[in-house]
Amino acid sequence: MKKLLVICFLMIGFAISAMAGISFEVTLSDEVAEEALDGRLVVIITQNSAREPRLQVSVTGVPIWGITMDLWNPGDTVLMADGDPEIYGFPLEQFSDIPAGTYFVQAFFTVYTTFERADGHVLKLAEPGGSGGIQRNFTDPGNIYSAVQEVYLDPESPETIKLVLDNIIKPDYASDEIVQQGVYEDSELVKFVTIQSELVSEFWGRPMYIGANILLPKGYHENPDVYYPVYYLQGHWPGGRAPLSFGQGRDIDEIWMSDDFPRMIVVEIRDANPYYGTSYSVNSANLGPYGDAIVKELIPYLEKNFRMITESWARLISGGSTGGWESMALQVFYPDFFGGTWPVCPDGLDFHAFQLVNVYEHKNAYYDEIGAGWITTERPSNRTIEGQIRFTVRQENYWEHALGTHSRSGRQWAIWEAVYGPVGEDGYPAKIWDAVTGEIDKGVAEYWKNFDFTIYLKENWEEIGHLLVGKIHVHMGDMDTYYLNNGAYLLEEFLESTTDPYYDGTFTYYRRTGHSVPLSHQERILMMAEHIEKNAPAWVDTSKWNY
Repeated sequence: MKKLLVICFLMIGFAISAMAGISFEVTLSDEVAEEALDGRLVVIITQNSAREPRLQVSVTGVPIWGITMDLWNPGDTVLMADGDPEIYGFPLEQFSDIPAGTYFVQAFFTVYTTFERADGHVLKLAEPGGSGGIQRNFTDPGNIYSAVQEVYLDPESPETIKLVLDNIIKPDYASDEIVQQGVYEDSELVKFVTIQSELVSEFWGRPMYIGANILLPKGYHENPDVYYPVYYLQGHWPGGRAPLSFGQGRDIDEIWMSDDFPRMIVVEIRDANPYYGTSYSVNSANLGPYGDAIVKELIPYLEKNFRMITESWARLISGGSTGGWESMALQVFYPDFFGGTWPVCPDGLDFHAFQLVNVYEHKNAYYDEIGAGWITTERPSNRTIEGQIRFTVRQENYWEHALGTHSRSGRQWAIWEAVYGPVGEDGYPAKIWDAVTGEIDKGVAEYWKNFDFTIYLKENWEEIGHLLVGKIHVHMGDMDTYYLNNGAYLLEEFLESTTDPYYDGTFTYYRRTGHSVPLSHQERILMMAEHIEKNAPAWVDTSKWNY
């Protein structure tokens, strides 16, 4: 109610006087907006002048405060001050919590687009603008920011800082180009493809695109009759980077172009969406049918336009972190389409150990009751390999809540809710737990079982187990930074118990290793070449690819 009154006063030109405490007046300049805008407004404060404040935002970074703006008219001003329940800050709750000192401040506005989805829900979300990545909103074209101001702030001598949103992030490509998945230039061995997905477009009620970055092997152009196996490299938004970071002066450049290295085509997928820089490569209630879009639209297009073998034994997958989970998901949910997966440090494979949260049995995600229940302790979210806690589940979720409500932070916990969960009554993802209290919703947790690999495989092993024999090869650090090794242990325990058929795969753990493992792409390609040589039909001559 208070927010509505403030906006009404502003719309009729009411002059707001400074309230007690440090506050910020932020004006949306009519130089960067021609009509009313929806979005998330944040104020960022830092003492580091090396980079703009907007480029320093992280869970261990600088203080931010956010508020959602609906129909914000050009020229209007909003007052951000202590006491407004619609404003959420992290790690400081109030502006008055800022210690006295000299700071650099900046306002940033993530513009929301209205989506009229096929399920009848109307949502306001950040449309992919081509920059992708986990922090894409702070670099996406179309979003708006203020100049950086150097100010002295003192809660004992409060003042109102005035900021004007008068800079818009401009695209570095022609305005008539398809920008959702970026615009990049081909080279001899690196190609970029973007297609409209009919499946995802129908879901979102507007044209939606997916793309791929393709690395061709040495000799591809000189040997027009040779078709190649494909390594689908899953991960976070690759942007305009070549698969394997080829061409960046790394060792892989020389190895890839050597005469005796295994030959295959490598593909990275670009599937940024309104919630995150990647779709997690599955069909989900909130994001739409991205799994089918990849398998039924994108890959057939690639196989038609590049010399790729169109058999499952020649389609192999790997990736790290999010890409590790995606590479497991594609193999498990499309078991006869892909021929093997090598997930590296995958996100939670079993939600009994969703990091350290058991979403089915724990009451609260943020706190754990110790002993008789008289002591509660916060659950860690991130650690060093020595065990030092860097931040907790609560802190990370509070940070995301400041960046955006309704799973719109564009960060990790938000995309997990969007991918694994059902649609809420308001059309946004149903929350697995209360953002402030951490209380877990058991009804939503029940729905999450659809994406819990241990549960899914237990329920479907009789039907699909024979299609996965010898195909699953997980690599994980035993001190994973995000405790993801715990979920891997649970999935391994089930798979090792399988009979008729036995899964016949591998789980490899690396001692005192965090959220990365010493397994290079070169080593993965050698593993894949050996796997193909073992599983290809007898009539296939694998020596032409140096296998």
